[in-house]
Amino acid sequence: MTSLPWIEPDKLWFPPAEEALDDPDGLLAVGGDLSADRLQLAYRNGIFPWFSDDQPILWWSPNPRCVLIPGKIHVSRSLRRTLNQQRFRITSDQCFGRIIRLCASIRAEGTWITDEMIDAYSELHRLGIAHSIEVWNQNGDLAGGMYGVALGRCFFGESMFSLETNASKALMVHLAHQLEEWGYELMDCQVESSHLLSMGATTVSRPQFLSILKTCVDAKPKESGWKFTWQWTR
Repeated sequence: MTSLPWIEPDKLWFPPAEEALDDPDGLLAVGGDLSADRLQLAYRNGIFPWFSDDQPILWWSPNPRCVLIPGKIHVSRSLRRTLNQQRFRITSDQCFGRIIRLCASIRAEGTWITDEMIDAYSELHRLGIAHSIEVWNQNGDLAGGMYGVALGRCFFGESMFSLETNASKALMVHLAHQLEEWGYELMDCQVESSHLLSMGATTVSRPQFLSILKTCVDAKPKESGWKFTWQWTR
């Protein structure tokens, strides 16, 4: 069995992402903590935490990586009809705590969003690094949401949920167009799914992904306030 590097909580480092295992895909290291500094270092190097309550902190960098270039979002005919109906309103950073807890609670198969993770990403939100996106229906009720991390011109999506049909797709369209307006060059989706691929996401090799990060993660976006202004027009 291949041994994994153990990270002491008082040592701020990661092994190179290129050293991640092939099986399970992307597992890189164990241990450390979820401090704001460590999480930022992880994302800057193409690494993210993913573990369950009964596990130590596990760090991952899968190969290939699922990404969405904001300008390449795909809107199907059926989704276009939904957007034309103006059924949803999209906001950002209105209720981060509620969004991350819903991401954790509505998954029937369980969640990796432990209390420790909620505390860590809430701290990143307080620092202006983690953000939530909310989808509201015409009655003013929450219909879907997402949270993730923004560094430079990269947005790293962490988790998303939908309480109504097409709510998450409407979120993705608005988020992608807003990120494009702000000059973001990459939306990291981590692992591919049919839902993401249908909306224009693709996979890139780990070297490609790390190369994109190298050029974008320190580049300043055109707007850093994270107030959504982009609106769908028929």
